[in-house]
Amino acid sequence: MTRFLVVLTDVRPLDEGGRNERTTPERRRQVVGASNREAADRIAGAFMALGMVRAGRQRVKVLVVGRRLAGEVARVMSDSRADRAC
Repeated sequence: MTRFLVVLTDVRPLDEGGRNERTTPERRRQVVGASNREAADRIAGAFMALGMVRAGRQRVKVLVVGRRLAGEVARVMSDSRADRAC
């Protein structure tokens, strides 16, 4: 089963080397787990309505955690392609 994390982070200023999340990740404000993509998208949508996110001081990230089943990979890929077409 694939799990998702919805993370609300502070946006830090851009430095000389750019932003590298692996070496210096942004400070996390809130982390919420979701069992499916629809739930994660709904939580992310709620976070995106916050004033600090709308003002550009915080950012919302949806991260995939865990394993994917072979059929689920195809579904996630087709869902993301459909989203880009809109």
